[in-house]
Amino acid sequence: MMIELKNIVKKFGDHTVLDNISLSIAEGSVTAFIGPSGAGKSTLLRCLNLLEVPTSGDIEIAGDRLSFSPERKVSQKEIHLIRRHSGMVFQNFQLFPHRTVTENITEGLITVQKWPKEKARERAKQLLEKVGLSQKADAWPATLSGGQQQRVAIARALAPSPKILLCDEPTSALDPELSGEVVDVLAQLAKEGTTMIMVTHDLRLASRIAEDVLFIDNGVIVERGTAQAIFRSPKEERTRRFVNTLTHEGQGFSQGAGI
Repeated sequence: MMIELKNIVKKFGDHTVLDNISLSIAEGSVTAFIGPSGAGKSTLLRCLNLLEVPTSGDIEIAGDRLSFSPERKVSQKEIHLIRRHSGMVFQNFQLFPHRTVTENITEGLITVQKWPKEKARERAKQLLEKVGLSQKADAWPATLSGGQQQRVAIARALAPSPKILLCDEPTSALDPELSGEVVDVLAQLAKEGTTMIMVTHDLRLASRIAEDVLFIDNGVIVERGTAQAIFRSPKEERTRRFVNTLTHEGQGFSQGAGI
């Protein structure tokens, strides 16, 4: 398994956001976390790269394991050990406005990874071609559409060749047409065998590319199954109500999703 979580608890003060979650995720799989706002989905995703440090439990990613407890402070070295395995795509892109598209992609490679500038620029060129933005290499983020900015953010996340791509609501800030650009890029990455974990309310995205869907509510995994099982015939009443709510809000399923 690429990822193993055991008994993960995350508390903010007295409020338990994640309640004893255990989870295995296979290499090369695409997993979607769905559920109502405040259910703990994004917190769980952020625990995978330690943007949020669990209160207790164990995380193992690509063979590196780390245990957490309220009594022990996790060191920056330990955080880096886990974080180096993943790239993160955020809801609102978080590009540097004062850097060109290429500079946004190369910044981390040069300053953190200590890559030579020419090697980093060549990597950026390859990734911009992958996400269909070769012609925007010298553009400023403000001149790009939302879909283009998110594709740059995906390229930036992929730059150091992470083992896992984490996506936190990658299409929620986009209108349907622009979100389609991002879905196409993520679908291609899935075909190439990229291990992806995403938080999404976009059931079209989840149904198209996710093999494994987890419905999370009140900090626990209520139900887990294939996209077809979760979206067409959920076993749990809470899951059924949630999926029906999104469907009634216009979150229909794409015909190509096979569900």
